[in-house]
Amino acid sequence: MKAVEVENLCRSFGGTKALDGLTFSVKEGEIFGLVGPDGSGKTTCLRILCGLMEPTGGRAMVLGSDVVSDPEAIKNHVGYMAQPARLYEDLTVEENIEFYADLYEVPKDRYRDRMKRLMEFSGLSPFKDRLFRNLSGGMKQKVGLSCTLIHTPRILFLDEPTNGVDPVSRRDFWKILYELRRENVTIVVASTYLDEADRCHRVAFFDKGKIRMVEEPLELRKLLTDRLFNITVADRRKAMTILRALPEVSDHYVFGAGIHLLLKDKADPASVASALDMEGLKGFRMEPVHPSLEDVYLSILKKG
Repeated sequence: MKAVEVENLCRSFGGTKALDGLTFSVKEGEIFGLVGPDGSGKTTCLRILCGLMEPTGGRAMVLGSDVVSDPEAIKNHVGYMAQPARLYEDLTVEENIEFYADLYEVPKDRYRDRMKRLMEFSGLSPFKDRLFRNLSGGMKQKVGLSCTLIHTPRILFLDEPTNGVDPVSRRDFWKILYELRRENVTIVVASTYLDEADRCHRVAFFDKGKIRMVEEPLELRKLLTDRLFNITVADRRKAMTILRALPEVSDHYVFGAGIHLLLKDKADPASVASALDMEGLKGFRMEPVHPSLEDVYLSILKKG
Protein backbone atom coordinates (compact mmCIF):
# COMPACT_ATOMS: atom_id res chain seq x y z
CA MET A 1 0.00 0.00 0.00
CA LYS A 2 1.14 3.55 -0.76
CA ALA A 3 1.22 5.70 2.37
CA VAL A 4 1.46 8.91 0.29
CA GLU A 5 0.50 9.57 -3.32
CA VAL A 6 1.09 12.98 -4.88
CA GLU A 7 0.12 13.85 -8.44
CA ASN A 8 0.91 17.14 -10.20
CA LEU A 9 0.74 19.03 -6.89
CA CYS A 10 0.91 22.82 -7.19
CA ARG A 11 0.79 25.72 -4.74
CA SER A 12 1.16 29.40 -5.55
CA PHE A 13 1.47 32.44 -3.30
CA GLY A 14 0.41 35.35 -5.47
CA GLY A 15 2.58 35.16 -8.57
CA THR A 16 5.14 32.85 -6.94
CA LYS A 17 4.99 29.11 -7.55
CA ALA A 18 6.09 27.40 -4.34
CA LEU A 19 5.24 23.96 -5.77
CA ASP A 20 5.23 23.34 -9.49
CA GLY A 21 3.74 19.98 -10.50
CA LEU A 22 5.13 17.56 -7.90
CA THR A 23 4.52 13.86 -8.49
CA PHE A 24 5.83 11.13 -6.18
CA SER A 25 4.70 8.35 -3.85
CA VAL A 26 5.89 6.96 -0.52
CA LYS A 27 5.66 3.28 0.36
CA GLU A 28 4.24 2.17 3.69
CA GLY A 29 7.03 1.72 6.25
CA GLU A 30 9.54 3.72 4.19
CA ILE A 31 11.83 6.54 5.30
CA PHE A 32 11.43 9.04 2.47
CA GLY A 33 13.57 12.19 2.26
CA LEU A 34 12.62 15.57 0.83
CA VAL A 35 16.04 17.12 0.29
CA GLY A 36 16.93 20.55 -1.02
CA PRO A 37 17.91 24.10 -0.09
CA ASP A 38 15.77 26.53 1.88
CA GLY A 39 12.89 27.88 -0.19
CA SER A 40 12.72 24.85 -2.51
CA GLY A 41 9.17 23.88 -1.44
CA LYS A 42 9.75 21.16 1.17
CA THR A 43 7.79 22.78 4.03
CA THR A 44 4.89 23.76 1.77
CA CYS A 45 4.68 20.17 0.54
CA LEU A 46 4.62 18.79 4.10
CA ARG A 47 1.94 21.25 5.23
CA ILE A 48 -0.30 20.22 2.34
CA LEU A 49 0.21 16.53 3.13
CA CYS A 50 -0.81 17.18 6.75
CA GLY A 51 -4.00 18.96 5.66
CA LEU A 52 -2.77 22.31 7.04
CA MET A 53 -2.73 24.04 3.66
CA GLU A 54 -4.72 23.58 0.45
CA PRO A 55 -2.96 23.14 -2.88
CA THR A 56 -3.87 25.32 -5.84
CA GLY A 57 -3.73 22.32 -8.14
CA GLY A 58 -3.14 18.59 -8.29
CA ARG A 59 -3.99 15.85 -5.82
CA ALA A 60 -2.51 14.48 -2.58
CA MET A 61 -3.57 11.24 -0.89
CA VAL A 62 -2.37 10.16 2.57
CA LEU A 63 -3.26 6.68 3.82
CA GLY A 64 -5.86 6.43 1.07
CA SER A 65 -7.67 9.68 1.94
CA ASP A 66 -7.70 12.95 0.00
CA VAL A 67 -6.06 15.61 2.21
CA VAL A 68 -8.22 18.37 0.71
CA SER A 69 -11.69 16.84 0.62
CA ASP A 70 -11.31 14.70 3.76
CA PRO A 71 -8.54 16.03 6.04
CA GLU A 72 -10.29 14.75 9.19
CA ALA A 73 -9.81 11.16 8.00
CA ILE A 74 -6.04 11.39 8.48
CA LYS A 75 -5.88 13.61 11.58
CA ASN A 76 -5.52 10.81 14.11
CA HIS A 77 -3.14 8.78 11.96
CA VAL A 78 -0.45 11.36 11.18
CA GLY A 79 2.10 13.27 13.24
CA TYR A 80 3.63 16.56 12.12
CA MET A 81 6.71 18.13 13.67
CA ALA A 82 7.57 21.63 12.53
CA GLN A 83 11.03 23.17 12.70
CA PRO A 84 11.89 24.14 15.34
CA ALA A 85 9.75 22.18 17.81
CA ARG A 86 7.06 24.67 18.90
CA LEU A 87 6.17 23.73 22.45
CA TYR A 88 5.35 25.57 25.67
CA GLU A 89 8.47 27.08 27.25
CA ASP A 90 6.96 27.24 30.76
CA LEU A 91 5.84 23.60 30.85
CA THR A 92 8.07 20.68 31.78
CA VAL A 93 8.95 17.89 29.38
CA GLU A 94 6.29 15.65 30.87
CA GLU A 95 3.65 18.40 30.91
CA ASN A 96 4.21 19.20 27.23
CA ILE A 97 3.78 15.54 26.24
CA GLU A 98 0.70 15.24 28.45
CA PHE A 99 -0.79 18.33 26.83
CA TYR A 100 -0.45 16.74 23.38
CA ALA A 101 -1.95 13.51 24.70
CA ASP A 102 -5.03 15.51 25.75
CA LEU A 103 -5.17 17.23 22.36
CA TYR A 104 -5.25 13.86 20.60
CA GLU A 105 -7.66 12.45 23.22
CA VAL A 106 -5.35 9.59 24.10
CA PRO A 107 -7.07 7.45 26.80
CA LYS A 108 -5.46 7.84 30.25
CA ASP A 109 -4.67 4.14 30.58
CA ARG A 110 -2.84 4.16 27.25
CA TYR A 111 -1.20 7.51 27.85
CA ARG A 112 0.80 6.47 30.93
CA ASP A 113 2.29 3.40 29.25
CA ARG A 114 2.98 5.33 26.08
CA MET A 115 4.60 8.20 28.02
CA LYS A 116 6.92 5.84 29.90
CA ARG A 117 7.97 4.10 26.68
CA LEU A 118 8.62 7.38 24.84
CA MET A 119 10.68 8.73 27.74
CA GLU A 120 12.88 5.64 27.74
CA PHE A 121 12.94 5.48 23.95
CA SER A 122 14.22 9.05 23.55
CA GLY A 123 16.43 9.23 26.66
CA LEU A 124 14.24 11.93 28.21
CA SER A 125 13.44 10.17 31.50
CA PRO A 126 16.10 12.06 33.54
CA PHE A 127 14.72 15.37 32.20
CA LYS A 128 10.96 14.82 32.56
CA ASP A 129 10.62 17.56 35.23
CA ARG A 130 12.83 20.11 33.47
CA LEU A 131 11.22 23.18 31.87
CA PHE A 132 11.24 23.07 28.09
CA ARG A 133 13.02 26.43 27.87
CA ASN A 134 15.99 25.04 29.82
CA LEU A 135 16.68 22.19 27.38
CA SER A 136 19.37 22.06 24.70
CA GLY A 137 18.38 22.25 21.03
CA GLY A 138 18.75 18.50 20.56
CA MET A 139 16.67 17.73 23.65
CA LYS A 140 13.93 20.11 22.49
CA GLN A 141 13.69 18.24 19.20
CA LYS A 142 13.38 14.92 21.06
CA VAL A 143 10.54 16.35 23.15
CA GLY A 144 8.89 17.58 19.96
CA LEU A 145 9.16 14.11 18.44
CA SER A 146 7.72 12.51 21.60
CA CYS A 147 4.73 14.88 21.47
CA THR A 148 4.23 13.95 17.83
CA LEU A 149 4.32 10.23 18.68
CA ILE A 150 2.06 10.22 21.76
CA HIS A 151 -1.04 9.19 19.76
CA THR A 152 0.81 6.41 17.89
CA PRO A 153 0.60 7.78 14.32
CA ARG A 154 1.01 5.56 11.28
CA ILE A 155 2.93 8.22 9.37
CA LEU A 156 5.29 10.99 10.52
CA PHE A 157 5.97 14.25 8.68
CA LEU A 158 9.15 15.87 10.00
CA ASP A 159 10.26 19.33 8.85
CA GLU A 160 14.03 19.67 9.20
CA PRO A 161 14.05 17.97 12.62
CA THR A 162 17.84 18.13 13.04
CA ASN A 163 18.41 21.68 11.79
CA GLY A 164 20.79 23.50 14.15
CA VAL A 165 21.29 20.37 16.28
CA ASP A 166 24.77 19.16 17.27
CA PRO A 167 26.19 16.05 15.52
CA VAL A 168 25.70 13.74 18.51
CA SER A 169 22.06 14.74 18.91
CA ARG A 170 21.54 14.32 15.16
CA ARG A 171 22.86 10.76 15.39
CA ASP A 172 20.64 9.99 18.40
CA PHE A 173 17.60 11.46 16.63
CA TRP A 174 18.13 9.20 13.61
CA LYS A 175 18.51 6.18 15.89
CA ILE A 176 15.02 6.94 17.19
CA LEU A 177 13.68 7.18 13.62
CA TYR A 178 15.18 3.78 12.74
CA GLU A 179 13.48 2.27 15.80
CA LEU A 180 10.17 3.71 14.59
CA ARG A 181 10.82 2.23 11.16
CA ARG A 182 10.99 -1.22 12.76
CA GLU A 183 7.45 -0.60 14.04
CA ASN A 184 6.40 0.03 10.41
CA VAL A 185 5.89 3.76 10.92
CA THR A 186 6.19 5.62 7.60
CA ILE A 187 8.48 8.65 7.87
CA VAL A 188 8.65 11.59 5.47
CA VAL A 189 11.48 13.88 6.53
CA ALA A 190 12.54 17.20 5.00
CA SER A 191 16.18 18.20 5.32
CA THR A 192 18.74 20.61 3.94
CA TYR A 193 21.52 18.19 4.97
CA LEU A 194 22.46 16.07 1.99
CA ASP A 195 24.39 13.62 4.20
CA GLU A 196 21.05 12.75 5.85
CA ALA A 197 19.72 11.60 2.48
CA ASP A 198 21.96 8.54 2.88
CA ARG A 199 19.84 7.53 5.87
CA CYS A 200 16.65 7.38 3.78
CA HIS A 201 15.34 4.52 1.67
CA ARG A 202 14.58 6.93 -1.16
CA VAL A 203 15.12 10.63 -1.73
CA ALA A 204 13.30 13.35 -3.68
CA PHE A 205 15.64 16.16 -4.76
CA PHE A 206 13.78 19.49 -4.54
CA ASP A 207 14.75 22.61 -6.49
CA LYS A 208 12.68 25.78 -6.94
CA GLY A 209 9.35 24.06 -6.32
CA LYS A 210 10.10 21.09 -8.57
CA ILE A 211 11.34 17.56 -7.94
CA ARG A 212 14.41 16.89 -10.04
CA MET A 213 14.80 13.22 -9.15
CA VAL A 214 13.37 10.47 -6.91
CA GLU A 215 15.71 7.55 -6.32
CA GLU A 216 17.57 5.41 -3.78
CA PRO A 217 20.82 7.04 -2.52
CA LEU A 218 23.02 4.29 -3.98
CA GLU A 219 21.38 4.61 -7.40
CA LEU A 220 21.73 8.40 -7.28
CA ARG A 221 25.50 8.07 -6.96
CA LYS A 222 25.60 6.02 -10.17
CA LEU A 223 24.23 9.01 -12.09
CA LEU A 224 27.57 10.79 -11.77
CA THR A 225 29.47 9.20 -14.65
CA ASP A 226 32.39 11.64 -14.86
CA ARG A 227 35.44 10.83 -12.73
CA LEU A 228 35.62 12.83 -9.50
CA PHE A 229 38.81 14.18 -7.92
CA ASN A 230 39.53 16.26 -4.84
CA ILE A 231 42.25 18.90 -5.01
CA THR A 232 43.83 20.24 -1.84
CA VAL A 233 45.70 23.46 -2.55
CA ALA A 234 46.75 26.56 -0.63
CA ASP A 235 45.58 29.10 -3.25
CA ARG A 236 42.08 27.85 -4.14
CA ARG A 237 41.10 31.02 -5.99
CA LYS A 238 44.01 30.74 -8.43
CA ALA A 239 43.37 26.99 -8.88
CA MET A 240 39.70 27.63 -9.67
CA THR A 241 40.70 30.17 -12.35
CA ILE A 242 43.10 27.69 -13.96
CA LEU A 243 40.60 24.83 -13.91
CA ARG A 244 37.92 27.01 -15.50
CA ALA A 245 40.05 27.30 -18.65
CA LEU A 246 40.81 23.57 -19.08
CA PRO A 247 38.67 21.82 -21.75
CA GLU A 248 39.00 18.41 -20.08
CA VAL A 249 37.27 19.66 -16.93
CA SER A 250 33.47 19.23 -17.07
CA ASP A 251 32.84 20.92 -13.69
CA HIS A 252 34.63 22.15 -10.59
CA TYR A 253 33.50 23.74 -7.33
CA VAL A 254 34.64 24.41 -3.79
CA PHE A 255 33.94 21.43 -1.55
CA GLY A 256 34.86 21.67 2.14
CA ALA A 257 38.51 22.66 2.42
CA GLY A 258 39.30 21.60 -1.14
CA ILE A 259 38.02 21.64 -4.71
CA HIS A 260 35.97 18.90 -6.35
CA LEU A 261 36.80 18.36 -9.99
CA LEU A 262 34.88 16.35 -12.59
CA LEU A 263 36.93 15.09 -15.54
CA LYS A 264 35.49 14.16 -18.90
CA ASP A 265 35.55 10.50 -19.90
CA LYS A 266 38.93 10.22 -21.65
CA ALA A 267 40.69 13.13 -19.99
CA ASP A 268 44.06 12.48 -18.36
CA PRO A 269 44.25 13.69 -14.73
CA ALA A 270 48.00 14.09 -15.18
CA SER A 271 47.39 16.89 -17.70
CA VAL A 272 45.34 18.79 -15.11
CA ALA A 273 48.07 18.36 -12.51
CA SER A 274 50.63 19.53 -15.07
CA ALA A 275 48.57 22.66 -15.87
CA LEU A 276 48.37 23.57 -12.20
CA ASP A 277 52.08 23.00 -11.74
CA MET A 278 53.02 25.10 -14.80
CA GLU A 279 51.00 28.02 -13.38
CA GLY A 280 53.12 27.99 -10.25
CA LEU A 281 50.85 26.08 -7.87
CA LYS A 282 53.14 23.91 -5.76
CA GLY A 283 52.43 21.42 -3.00
CA PHE A 284 48.89 20.63 -4.12
CA ARG A 285 47.39 17.15 -3.84
CA MET A 286 44.97 15.65 -6.38
CA GLU A 287 43.29 12.31 -5.64
CA PRO A 288 40.20 10.38 -6.85
CA VAL A 289 37.23 10.30 -4.45
CA HIS A 290 33.83 8.63 -4.29
CA PRO A 291 30.95 11.03 -5.05
CA SER A 292 28.78 12.25 -2.19
CA LEU A 293 25.09 13.02 -2.65
CA GLU A 294 26.03 16.69 -2.64
CA ASP A 295 28.16 16.08 -5.73
CA VAL A 296 25.21 14.30 -7.37
CA TYR A 297 22.76 17.06 -6.42
CA LEU A 298 25.00 19.81 -7.83
CA SER A 299 25.44 17.81 -11.04
CA ILE A 300 21.65 17.34 -11.44
CA LEU A 301 21.04 21.07 -10.90
CA LYS A 302 23.63 22.01 -13.51
CA LYS A 303 22.04 19.72 -16.08
CA GLY A 304 18.63 21.25 -15.29
